[in-house]
Amino acid sequence: MSSAPLTIVIVVDHASVTGGQAKVAFDSAVGLKAAGHRPIVFAAAGPVDPKYAQSDIEIVCLDQADLLGASSKAAGALQGVWNARAAQALGVLLKGLPKASTIVHVHGWAKAVSPSIAVPIRESGLPAVYTFHEFFLYCPNGGFYNYQKNEVCHLRAMSADCLTTNCDSVSYARKVWRSARLGFAHGPMGFPRVFSDFIRISKVQAGVLAPYLPKDARLHLVSNPIEAEDLGPKEDAASGDIAFVARISPEKGPFLFAEAARIAGVQAVFVGDGPAAAQLKARYPEARILGWQPADAARAALRKARALVFPSLWYEGQPLTVLEAKAAGTPVIVSDVCAGRESIENGKQGLWFKSNDAQDLARALMRMKDDDTVRAMSREAYADYWRDPPTLDRHVQRILTIYRGMIERREAA
Repeated sequence: MSSAPLTIVIVVDHASVTGGQAKVAFDSAVGLKAAGHRPIVFAAAGPVDPKYAQSDIEIVCLDQADLLGASSKAAGALQGVWNARAAQALGVLLKGLPKASTIVHVHGWAKAVSPSIAVPIRESGLPAVYTFHEFFLYCPNGGFYNYQKNEVCHLRAMSADCLTTNCDSVSYARKVWRSARLGFAHGPMGFPRVFSDFIRISKVQAGVLAPYLPKDARLHLVSNPIEAEDLGPKEDAASGDIAFVARISPEKGPFLFAEAARIAGVQAVFVGDGPAAAQLKARYPEARILGWQPADAARAALRKARALVFPSLWYEGQPLTVLEAKAAGTPVIVSDVCAGRESIENGKQGLWFKSNDAQDLARALMRMKDDDTVRAMSREAYADYWRDPPTLDRHVQRILTIYRGMIERREAA
């Protein structure tokens, strides 16, 4: 397989790190640049993250607002379906790149870029790959999750039952618009068909996506890169509280944790903030809510915790907090429905509990009261993570293998 430098156009909604999706896109760019390649980050929404503006990574940013920041709801709705500037600018960029060694890698499109990018990607004839950080390519609300009922949705996406169900976190009107957008993306745009390869970041995603992917699609498993420092095994693993470290929103399961903690008679500690924080405090005044913390402080809280509880009610993509906890030697109590369970062997590095079941979560919390259990799981969590840590270098090696395979198949065609 050739080792010649590649050009990789990394498409993402935001030019700043607004969440895990953008962080992985930029981290990949950093790693690819260090490996001698030419990554170009293409983003619709500004501003450019200062951390990367000072780097030598090429960034094409249109300085648009995202859909939530649009000048009006109508402008946002139009941009979300057809971002003409993004289509035109991406087309110009792709035309000027070497066809024999360029890959298009789409990380995100639903919050600013829009399905319009299908046109320039198809016209360029360049190989294209898509990473599933979420499920917007096939599910109208992006999560195969009913935000009204706070439960996983098992309806066939875009079926009659799906279209008539209000599962959106905001309103049914937004669900209708998102469904129309997805229908446009799949119909006239043929958006999914511009990709020959897809990257999933967890095994759970394979089962979720199986009914939707084209039969000839190549589906690869590549972990997101994790930033973690090897601090060694914990000296006092059985100290600290059981902590929730995440955005405090209903689908993350904060109310479930608080209820289970009340049943189990343990202190529930929340590191984070979000739209449900005030309601959580009102319903569970005994809970300790520490609010949003900088990344270093959040990692320190993971290291200090007796255990992390990850009670997410939906599938998730690849919960980085679970892996960060393992790296810190902190056992994890995780829902059996979410992708976080893949990183935890039940009874070894932590415990599984039945999703959305407060009594079963309380059972797991009570088991974590045993100091010897916590110490044994802490040692195993730490050792298991550092046997094969998902570093940026390994992430880059794996995606380069995918890129080169795509180019070789195109040359052989």
